[in-house]
Amino acid sequence: MDFEEIKEYLPFLIPLAALQLGLMIAAIVSIFKHTKYKTGSRALWVVLCLCISIIGPILYFAFGKEES
Repeated sequence: MDFEEIKEYLPFLIPLAALQLGLMIAAIVSIFKHTKYKTGSRALWVVLCLCISIIGPILYFAFGKEES
């Protein structure tokens, strides 16, 4: 795969990468602001958010974040 083929996918990849980065930053900030979680611990959620790209932060907001 050369650069010309990769350029075709950039309009899709750039917004996807921005979404991933934005979700990850929002989740990490939220994890460190809160001390109580529905399930799991702070360390678990940090690892999941950093290692599982888009799915980790979504899981945190759906199942980990305690309602304030």
